[in-house]
Amino acid sequence: MEEKKVNKTNTNGYTFLFAIIMVLVVASVLAFTATSLKPLQNENVRNEKMQNILATVGIETSRDSAQALYDKYITETVSLREDGSVDESIDAFEVDLTKELRRPVKDQVYPLYIADIDGAKYYIIPLRGKGLWDAIWGYISLKDDVNTVKGAVFDHKGETPGLGAEITQAWFQERFADEKIFDENGNLVGVSVVKGSKGNANKDDNQVDAISGATITGNGVSDMISERLKHYLPYFKQQTDVKVATK
Repeated sequence: MEEKKVNKTNTNGYTFLFAIIMVLVVASVLAFTATSLKPLQNENVRNEKMQNILATVGIETSRDSAQALYDKYITETVSLREDGSVDESIDAFEVDLTKELRRPVKDQVYPLYIADIDGAKYYIIPLRGKGLWDAIWGYISLKDDVNTVKGAVFDHKGETPGLGAEITQAWFQERFADEKIFDENGNLVGVSVVKGSKGNANKDDNQVDAISGATITGNGVSDMISERLKHYLPYFKQQTDVKVATK
């Protein structure tokens, strides 16, 4: 009797082997692609960071020109410790706030960027906090009186579109311009996002109008501003050319 030939391509073993080979091939391709794109991704992140820092002092730029304008206007970067001392061993631009916030306050590093725009000095402070669903972050700049806000930018990881996600919009961020971070008694209070605020005409009330339907995200913005700013007071008090209106 003639033996029937078995088509090995129809066996389970062949199917499993083929699947394993395909998984390995696809994984290798993805790993190679990710590795190849990593330098470009890192460069994009750096340029976006520079764009955001510059935006707080009114310098708008594309990613392509971010480095040149950053080098032009950011005259100094410092890494601060809790007592206001400068740690010259740490590059402020490379400090990751996500990691820093996991450390005890006494061990954290506080990056500060100092800009000079047409002879005017500004202090730019990175921010990071918690919104409704996930992390929120940004930058806020202070004029040389260390009290008046020059500008602010905010971003988020997962806030609700049309609600909390609106913190990225220019019309919301512009509300912070010229607000004060100290109250009339010299206490640091930051700038609070308040529902039912009387508008943005009063720049001495330490408040801006909230986004309708985004109370928790707004509270997150308020909290991260006041929480981050307080860590910079020791440094500002030590600077002989800075008059800090603190009590």
